[in-house]
Amino acid sequence: MTTSDAFRLLVPVADSVSVRNTVAHVVDMATNAAEDRPVELHVVDVASTRAVDPDAIEELAAASDLLARVEAWVAEDAGGEPPANLKLVTDVIGAARYLFSPGDYADVLLEYADEQGIDRIVLDPEYNPGGAAPMLRPLTIELALADYEIEIEEAPVARRAQRTVLVRAASLPKYLAVFGASYLFYMLLSSWKPIDFGTGLLTATLVTVLLAPVAFSEQPSFARIGKQTVRMLVYTPYLLKEIAVANLQIAYVVLHPALPIDPEVVELQAAVWGDAAVTTLANSITLTPGTLTVSVTDRAFTIHSLTAGARADLFDGGLERAVRFVFYGRESMAIATPRERGDDGGNSDG
Repeated sequence: MTTSDAFRLLVPVADSVSVRNTVAHVVDMATNAAEDRPVELHVVDVASTRAVDPDAIEELAAASDLLARVEAWVAEDAGGEPPANLKLVTDVIGAARYLFSPGDYADVLLEYADEQGIDRIVLDPEYNPGGAAPMLRPLTIELALADYEIEIEEAPVARRAQRTVLVRAASLPKYLAVFGASYLFYMLLSSWKPIDFGTGLLTATLVTVLLAPVAFSEQPSFARIGKQTVRMLVYTPYLLKEIAVANLQIAYVVLHPALPIDPEVVELQAAVWGDAAVTTLANSITLTPGTLTVSVTDRAFTIHSLTAGARADLFDGGLERAVRFVFYGRESMAIATPRERGDDGGNSDG
């Protein structure tokens, strides 16, 4: 089959309630187009986590399983065997990237589309690769705003009815995790009198009922939390050492007759993902004298630095690497530092 003049369709898929109907729609479109010219149907699953993430193996396995199902659906909808002019290509993309916002997913899809010469992108109306709130509308906007000559359409399949739910049910692990954390925190602040155990129980129960349904973006794993807790015990003295060293450096600057400060606001593109890891890194930077996290958007940290030395330490990536160790394990420490990744801390405020 000659593919130079082929019509190429790109369909990003995730495990949604309408993915099956979306595939059926696209196969019908591709089959009709294949009557006149060759067609390439590219079905991709955009991975939402890096290979160093502890959940990556499960996610990539789930992606491969979904693409295997797509292949079976295509064969079924094409009547047992696709037309000779129709070529199916499946792939998992984005596994080597840090994907947070709709713009990140749009970039991965558009880069793939550019490499493969895609003519049209067809989106599942319930497409939700990140596993959180549905992102079709912002993703569609990001794709439309990009500087690419490419058609974008939403598959005309039934949407799930949207209902506002004030309180959602949570799984048992979520309830247990929130209850345990709340009760432990309450007891740490209490005087450990007999009444404190009772009031702590009532308080933790109330917090669990209200917050467990929204406390986690994914199912908590007690095995993973246990490992992270142990690694956090290793991280704590490291952080205290960094705070002590930074205190000495700032004390030197303050006591120096020339007061050699060089304040600057810089942006750090951090190689961390997930709310807990991002929050830990942001707070660790703030706790270290000489640097202050001003804001965080996705993986972009806006940081006020007091001296050139503080900025150098920041982009050498010691804190970032240590936080990755806590949340993702030893393998993640091999990721390049911000300086090695070419992030020199673009000046945001002279």
